Amino acid sequence: MSTSEDIPQDLWEECSSCHQLVYAKELASGLWVCTKCGYHMRLSVWQRLDITADPGTFEETDGDLPLVDPLDFPDYMPKLEQARRKTNMDEAVLTGTAKIRGHRVGLGIMDLGFIGGSMGWVVGEKIARLMERCVAERMPVVMFCASGGARMQESLVSLMQMPKTSGAAGRVARAGLPYISVLTDPTYGGVTASYAFLGDIIIAERGAAIGFAGPRVIQITKVDIRPEVQTAEFQYQHGMIDLLLARGQLRETLADLLDWFA
Repeated sequence: MSTSEDIPQDLWEECSSCHQLVYAKELASGLWVCTKCGYHMRLSVWQRLDITADPGTFEETDGDLPLVDPLDFPDYMPKLEQARRKTNMDEAVLTGTAKIRGHRVGLGIMDLGFIGGSMGWVVGEKIARLMERCVAERMPVVMFCASGGARMQESLVSLMQMPKTSGAAGRVARAGLPYISVLTDPTYGGVTASYAFLGDIIIAERGAAIGFAGPRVIQITKVDIRPEVQTAEFQYQHGMIDLLLARGQLRETLADLLDWFA
């Protein structure tokens, strides 16, 4: 007779929205969208890369930048090291080149698991370098955003990444190259206020939380704002987003847009 100890622990996963158990293999084949309620679960960088880029085409760039602690913030370096071990990432964004249905692009993917996907010096530097490389090599830019905002441990250094990345996006625009920004759950703060909303085409995944001030900031400041305001659906209805897509539509839509731009 089998017991509960004989059942693999990763056979089922609980949906964080409807709390129903979903068969893990079924969940993976459905791109980690809950089959019970349609909730789009958050993805790791590696999951996002796997379902977006043509197999075997991704080449990482700028993965050797050092960890930095510009303000000598207490316990910051150990936290960075812990985040590296947890996510297998060097920082909160992965950058490189890849092909999407044969189109070579500069690709950036943010990881919420690395200190909340927050933007510090390294994140801003990697994104700026990615965009500058795309200008030099005449490639489109595709950026997947997922962030809690600027990294508080780097203070003003973090905030300065907003004009730096915005300037890089401007150079992409002046070069006449397409920049497609994909907003995933959640996209907040300094990332929202800079490169996330500077794309020629701005796409959002269904159900993504999108806004400038996150829920905690709103709660602390006691700003009267309806919960539905900071959703992809609301932003789409009010013209802030060009396309609102289910995850299963993303890859083909990106490929179609790249066809059109080409």
